[in-house]
Amino acid sequence: MRVLEYILRITERRKAHFTLLDPAELEPKQAAELAEHAIAGGTDAVMVGGSAGVDRELLDECVRAIRVVADEHGKPVILFPGDVSGISKHAHAIFFMSLLNSRNPYYITGAQAIGAHAVKRSGIEPVPMGYIVVEPGGAVGWVGDAKLIPRSKPELAAGYALAAEYLGMRLVYLEAGSGAESPVPAEMVRLVKNSIGVPLIVGGGIRSAEDARATAKAGADVVVTGTAVEGAEDAEERVREFVRAIREL
Repeated sequence: MRVLEYILRITERRKAHFTLLDPAELEPKQAAELAEHAIAGGTDAVMVGGSAGVDRELLDECVRAIRVVADEHGKPVILFPGDVSGISKHAHAIFFMSLLNSRNPYYITGAQAIGAHAVKRSGIEPVPMGYIVVEPGGAVGWVGDAKLIPRSKPELAAGYALAAEYLGMRLVYLEAGSGAESPVPAEMVRLVKNSIGVPLIVGGGIRSAEDARATAKAGADVVVTGTAVEGAEDAEERVREFVRAIREL
């Protein structure tokens, strides 16, 4: 499965939903069950990762368990690494990200240089992506030493996003931070989308179907939910609500 082609093919014709699962918070069996529910609810891909470090063996176990479920349904498993420890050969692909608004060069190019050979040896597909963290930023903003984009300054996010495209990155990700009280502002999503020609992924703080709809309507090609799914009593129905909201557009 060529994951970038899969993403491009979907986003050319409709909005997409990805589910993010954090291996630091879930046992492999739990992760597989949540992936099963999310896929049944209509999610288009399962992302695995988080901003906190995770034991490599535990990551491999989680990804293997999720992969079994995902392969049964033809859905990709994509790594969403917080550092070089977030690489597993059992995924289909990895978002090979640069945290563009970090103050620390390690998160812009350093970790990428350290991890590049491991990605190549693993045989998984690298998907180049510009990653931009918006206020409040959550744990990823703190860990990644991000100079957070103010919510009132969408033009700054648009500048970073356009730079990502010009640098050859195939996707742009706007991140408000896991568990953020509110999503990336619609005005910022709209301006960024109107400034770039590559798919836009938006995550963080999307807690309701209304949030998901507003984010997609503003221009997000892919809406990501994680915390809202992991904490749901009925994960399948929760994902179905998100999916229905964005595909109604």
